[in-house]
Amino acid sequence: MKLVFAGTPEVAVPALDALIASGRHEVAAVVTRPDAPAGRGRRLVASPVAERAEEAGIEVLKPAKPRDPDFLERLREIAPDCCPVVAYGALLPRVALDVPARGWVNLHFSLLPAWRGAAPVQHALMAGDEITGASTFLIEEGLDSGPVYGTVTETIRPTDTSGDLLTRLAFAGAGLLAATMDGIEDGSLAAVPQPGEGVTLAPKISVEDARVDWTAPALRVDRVVRGCTPAPGAWTTFRGERLKLVHVVPLPDRTDLAPGQLAAGKNNVYVGTGSHAVELLWVQAQGKKPMRAADWARGARITEGEQVGD
Repeated sequence: MKLVFAGTPEVAVPALDALIASGRHEVAAVVTRPDAPAGRGRRLVASPVAERAEEAGIEVLKPAKPRDPDFLERLREIAPDCCPVVAYGALLPRVALDVPARGWVNLHFSLLPAWRGAAPVQHALMAGDEITGASTFLIEEGLDSGPVYGTVTETIRPTDTSGDLLTRLAFAGAGLLAATMDGIEDGSLAAVPQPGEGVTLAPKISVEDARVDWTAPALRVDRVVRGCTPAPGAWTTFRGERLKLVHVVPLPDRTDLAPGQLAAGKNNVYVGTGSHAVELLWVQAQGKKPMRAADWARGARITEGEQVGD
C-alpha cells in the first residue's frame, strides 16, 4: 500500500522505521508537527519523525493545522491508501480522515477501551495496572473510540517509569502497526468495535497533577513518581521552592514519620506518607541537575522536624 505516516516525537520513530523496512509498503510522505523552539537558544528544531524521514529521503509535510488547504491538496495528490498514525499531536478533521481509501490507523499505547486519551502510559502506571499494551484502531471523530484491528500486551514491571514502559511499547507497537498494515492490505484483518464497558480516560497529566500528596499511601506516592517520570516530573516543595522527585522507594517497615516529615541520615533520606515512609533516592532541586538525595540533603543541611510539601 501507499502510506502517509503521521507522527511527531521520538516514540513514533520505531513505527516509522518498521514501515520503511517492511518491504511491502511505500511510505510516500510523513506528516508531523511544525518545527518547535528547543534548547537554551530556543532555535527551531524539527521533530524526531521529521529528522528520520529526511534521512530516509521521504517527503515531510508540516501543516500548522491538518485542515490547512495546502496540506489537504497535497494529501489528495499523494492519494495514500492508508495513513498510519503514532503520537501525531493534532486532531484530524473529517475532511482529512476522508482522503485515504482505507482510513487513518492509529497506534495507541493502551489496551483499548482502557485509557483513551493523551497519556495512557502515565495513567496505567499511576493506577497500578499490572498489564498494559498497545492497540491499532481505525480513527473516527470520537476520542480513541474507533474499531480495533489488533493488540499486543506488556507487563508493567515494579520499577517501571512511564519512560521505561513507553520505550518498550514503542518497539512492540511498531511491529503491531506494520502487521496491521499487512493485514489491511491482504484483507486478513477486520476492525472490531470496542466494547461499551471498561472505558477509562487518560487526559494529559498537568504539572499540578504531578504534585505529590504526602498524606497519600506510600504506594500511591511511588506510582505518581514513576508515572510522571520523565515528564512532566513529580514534585513537591522544600523551603518554598520546587523539588523534583526522580526516584523513590517505599519502605513498609518504617512508620515513625508523619506525612511529609523528613529524616536525613549520612547516606539516606526518608519522608513520611499517609502509610509508611519512602526513601528518596534521586531528586532535582530548582535550577540544579538531578542528584542523589543524600548529597542534596547534605548540601541543604536539613534540620530535625523539617517537612517537604510545605
